[in-house]
Amino acid sequence: MRRIGITGGIGTGKTIVSRLFAVLGVPVYDADTRAKWVMHHNKALRQELLEAFGPATYTNAGELDRTYLASMVFNNPQRLELLNSLVHPHVGKDFEVWAASHADKPYVLKEAALMFESESWRQMDEVITVYAPLALRLQRLLQRDTHRTEADIKAILARQLSEEEKMRRAQHVIFNDDKQLIIPQVLSLHEQFSKAGA
Repeated sequence: MRRIGITGGIGTGKTIVSRLFAVLGVPVYDADTRAKWVMHHNKALRQELLEAFGPATYTNAGELDRTYLASMVFNNPQRLELLNSLVHPHVGKDFEVWAASHADKPYVLKEAALMFESESWRQMDEVITVYAPLALRLQRLLQRDTHRTEADIKAILARQLSEEEKMRRAQHVIFNDDKQLIIPQVLSLHEQFSKAGA
């Protein structure tokens, strides 16, 4: 079974592309969603987060206080790096267990915004980057995330690896630029990965 990573900066449309693969019957691991689950349920990680960020990291009911944690790492690269260094190894282990449960499939997908930044690309056989030009991404994000300003979005983009660098590191690129249809691109890669993993 092959492991295919799928990444792309905020607003590129990687989640839409992942959903298209899911429609084709491909198991998709959403790293962001699973990270939240692991932060709630993994006792070792809970302890690590409490030691690093203090008792306010979890509410009295035992729920992760995401607002508090976000305020701790926002505009603080060292704390953000610390958070990622604690969470990503546990998510990597969670992915291994999940992937093993789909060993009968030709391939699985792992969707992660920080595929290269977190080094999780090393677990993958190949990586797809979903690309969209900056102006189009800004337009999409301002429509989608109405609570964010253009300055907020640009601050998030500035913290992510550039699209050009992601394209350079990936083995495959899907263009979601409103010029090329994405379904034929997904079908072509699906056929390729299915044959390779069969």
